[in-house]
Amino acid sequence: MRKLILPAIVAIGLGSAAPAMAYDTGDQISMQVALDVATDIGVMTVSHTEFLGDEWQIEGRDRAGRWMEVDVDARTGEVRNVDRGW
Repeated sequence: MRKLILPAIVAIGLGSAAPAMAYDTGDQISMQVALDVATDIGVMTVSHTEFLGDEWQIEGRDRAGRWMEVDVDARTGEVRNVDRGW
């Protein structure tokens, strides 16, 4: 009887587990596209990338080594804002 208890518990646990659902990005741009946009306006070295639902925030350094942050619209790929550390 003890040999059947553990397999039964495992079967019940697996049967009640919900399947993992993939995150649907819909018509949003990928992180790579956002990085390409940031690179096009001067980010040479990326130090941090964050997705905030409606925009990508990309932090890095320009050619001169100065810090900069670029906010890219997640749907259109347009640059929303550029902050530079002078």
